[in-house]
Amino acid sequence: NGIIDLRIVEKQAMKQDVVADASMMAQSIEGTGKVALYGIHFDTGKSVLKPESEPALEEITKLLKADPKLKIHVVGHTDNVGDFDSNLALSRERAEAVVKALAGRHGVAVARLRPFGAGPTAPVQSNKSEEGRAKNRRVELVAQ
Repeated sequence: NGIIDLRIVEKQAMKQDVVADASMMAQSIEGTGKVALYGIHFDTGKSVLKPESEPALEEITKLLKADPKLKIHVVGHTDNVGDFDSNLALSRERAEAVVKALAGRHGVAVARLRPFGAGPTAPVQSNKSEEGRAKNRRVELVAQ
């Protein structure tokens, strides 16, 4: 009359956005002149940085501290949903929010940062699917 105690434990990795670290950013900028970041988050149609953007901002700060001569364009990109002019303005406002956070909270010299909004004009994937639109909503750091 033995009792068998069988327990099955399923392990699953915690889902999280991968934030490019400073060295990955530096390699991409060195190789292509830019790096696309997907760890910077905003609510739809808004330009206020969400708290979960902080790890990406910290890595950008490390990148800039490691290379004191590096100056970057902070370029906001949107998908093509909505009005073109609104997306253009939104992308610029988002880039400006990133610059303000880097300069204000992280002590990066504002002279090293230049915000620019590209709106929906430089997609990296088709805007026909949600996955493509998500890839197009990004911030890029481009070497000046």
